[in-house]
Amino acid sequence: MSSHHVVRDTQEPALIIANGEACSFDLVQQLLEWSPIVMVLDGALPRVLELGIKIDIVLGDFDREHNPEEALAHQHPVEIIHTPDQNKTDLEKGIDLLLSRNHKAINIVWATGRRADHTINNISNLARYKNEATLVIYDDYSKIYCLPNSFDKWYAKGTPISLIPIGKVEGVKTSGLKYNLHSESLELGFKSGSSNEAEQDGTVCINYLDGFLLMMECRD
Repeated sequence: MSSHHVVRDTQEPALIIANGEACSFDLVQQLLEWSPIVMVLDGALPRVLELGIKIDIVLGDFDREHNPEEALAHQHPVEIIHTPDQNKTDLEKGIDLLLSRNHKAINIVWATGRRADHTINNISNLARYKNEATLVIYDDYSKIYCLPNSFDKWYAKGTPISLIPIGKVEGVKTSGLKYNLHSESLELGFKSGSSNEAEQDGTVCINYLDGFLLMMECRD
């Protein structure tokens, strides 16, 4: 059985396993090494148990035909939280719970793929919680997070980088990219910064004035 109990600190990122397309187990293992808390959304529980991952919290409306108490008896203690509120998705409810417990960094897997409506909604949550926590969605092809208004990071030459606005983003300036932006506006559905790349080994700088801008570090 895989164990993630390496750290017990709310400063380390908690991990939420959602109910989208599964990623590689190697990626999950990497994230588990730094996760003090592992939360599983109820729809994904049977698949997660098959992987032998130690679970701390299972959360959801439990509207599927499985008995979480029975399924988790061998992992005691596990906190089972029923959240029947239909005004929020299970992922939103999971994020809210971790925020209420002072977790300010949250990694999320299995949140993309499968149903397109769930994928879009899950990614848009990164903007919703921008000022409350550092949220990162991982899958086998992408690392997605909402950028602060001023950002810089070292990248290897040719690293694929996409800047995707949620709504409209004003005053975007970049340096270090193959195709830089100079005080430009990006708007979802009309103009984005997709399929760019680091021009050379070095620091990429991104600044913008207003809005919500997603960074997608992608690989084929």
